[in-house]
Amino acid sequence: MEVQGKVKMIGETQTFGSNGFRKRELVVTTDEQYPQHILVEFVQDKTDLLNNYQAGQAVKVNINLRGREWVNPQGETKYFNSIQGWRIEAAQAASASGEMPPVPPADAFEPAANVNEEDHDDLPF
Repeated sequence: MEVQGKVKMIGETQTFGSNGFRKRELVVTTDEQYPQHILVEFVQDKTDLLNNYQAGQAVKVNINLRGREWVNPQGETKYFNSIQGWRIEAAQAASASGEMPPVPPADAFEPAANVNEEDHDDLPF
């Protein structure tokens, strides 16, 4: 799966526990009628992938959805979801700005011949 949009925020790398687990958060704002602010986590060696990106930059992020089950001290089971990034790249300018891709020049198309001739077809409309 992937998410596209503009980088809203890139967090600092955080290190947890004695084994040195690393995590870094990225927020991507989608470009749609109701923009969404999607939090994507990059973990371990993937945290370095964010070093060359900055707020405002259009990106495409490849993601995996992750889910966990946790039983709290009261014995209740809780479920948590996270979005984990594993690749990030700069988005193409046309797709980031919402513009249409370039159209080939008109002379690249062969002109239609005999457009005024009546074609007999069997379409009901």
